[in-house]
Amino acid sequence: MDNSPYNLTMSKILVTGGAGFIGSHIAETFIKAGHTVGILDNLSTGKKPNIPADAEFFETDITDKDALDRVFGEFKPEVVDHHAAQISVNRSVREPYFDAEQNILGTINLLETSSRQGVRRFMFASTGGALYGDAPVIPSPEDTPVVPLAPYGIAKASVEHYIRFFSSEHSMEAVVFRYANVYGPRQDPNGEAGVVAIFTHRALSGEGFVVYGNGEQTRDFIFVRDIAEANLLGVDGKPGIYNIGTSIETSIKSLIREFERLRPGLQITQSEARPGEVLRSALDAGKAARDLGWKPKMSLSEGITETYNWFKDRTK
Repeated sequence: MDNSPYNLTMSKILVTGGAGFIGSHIAETFIKAGHTVGILDNLSTGKKPNIPADAEFFETDITDKDALDRVFGEFKPEVVDHHAAQISVNRSVREPYFDAEQNILGTINLLETSSRQGVRRFMFASTGGALYGDAPVIPSPEDTPVVPLAPYGIAKASVEHYIRFFSSEHSMEAVVFRYANVYGPRQDPNGEAGVVAIFTHRALSGEGFVVYGNGEQTRDFIFVRDIAEANLLGVDGKPGIYNIGTSIETSIKSLIREFERLRPGLQITQSEARPGEVLRSALDAGKAARDLGWKPKMSLSEGITETYNWFKDRTK
């Protein structure tokens, strides 16, 4: 057992979506710290090779109430860390019912099961940029007005309210993480999310980069292991809502320069701006620093290099 400086209590933690990009890194971090980890995933987008060998795996969908009861009865989690989700903003616009079924109703199933089974703490992967939209203050703190522009963000905001209700009604501790733009090894470059993974794939294939609009739009890019460490601190840290980001704005043009450092000479293609795209986004993570003792460790240059090399090693 690793004598982690972050957690005083070893817990049984169920990570939903733990075969996915973010969830698998979190599960690894929990295991390294000495926690007992179960992974619940329907493998619709998650991948079996992502599952840590020391985790107990349950192939289950969060919309299946009976299956959830069986998993909780068998594993008996003390903490639920909920990352299973429909993650595509574009799909949420095309299929709002499906998005709500997965992201709202599925989470209600988890909350109901957690409250019945005596779970002490419920942790949830929310979003910053999709909640705050074109925020009046950047970096944006947690009290920024929530004005989601797409069903994906509407679902995340709705779930935050449900979590607040269940926490109050059933004396269940709640931690909500509003993530910035997460990137790193294992991110799917073929999906509709994850510009770093997409740029990595295009750099390695020699396809070059597509810039929508003028490329001055900004995002807050946070490395996945920094996200995992925030979750580790959240297991026993102060309940609440926390932005998890670097507080640094990085333009798409600046992001491309990071890739040109690794693969120079690639073509850059300009395309029309996408309607409704947020122009500026960065999260103020000061509350997480004060209340959880969390700060990001990975610089963008280091993180891009590690991500690029990880994908490069797997395309040989």
